[in-house]
Amino acid sequence: MKMSASETSKVLKEGELEKRSDNLLQFWKRKTCVLTADSLSIYADTQKKTKGKELKLQSIKKVDCVERTGKFVYFTIVTTDDKEIDFRCSGEDSCWNAVITMALIDFQNRKAIQDFKTRQEPENTVPSQQERRMGRAP
Repeated sequence: MKMSASETSKVLKEGELEKRSDNLLQFWKRKTCVLTADSLSIYADTQKKTKGKELKLQSIKKVDCVERTGKFVYFTIVTTDDKEIDFRCSGEDSCWNAVITMALIDFQNRKAIQDFKTRQEPENTVPSQQERRMGRAP
């Protein structure tokens, strides 16, 4: 099941998230983020001129450690290579973790269906052993 470019580029959510830096001091830095059906793009500026990182959904294992405090909702994105990226968003805009999780589930479902269909195609094109036996002259 191939998705068209317009389907994969459709914005599911756009707005600000704070990302914890990887350096020793681990400051929270405000980032503009855009979630589509196949990736989470993280921009360094609000004009989206400088793309800092693009996390493809195929490289995300799960959204983990969701915690709500008085002001923020914290969550961690775990990648397929077990890297953890920490985010937080304000309580008023707390749906980021849920929207990312739902996009990830949708992506994994589409991939599973595509994999299943790919496995079915060779079975349909190669004649079965019984069909080959029936086609032979005695």
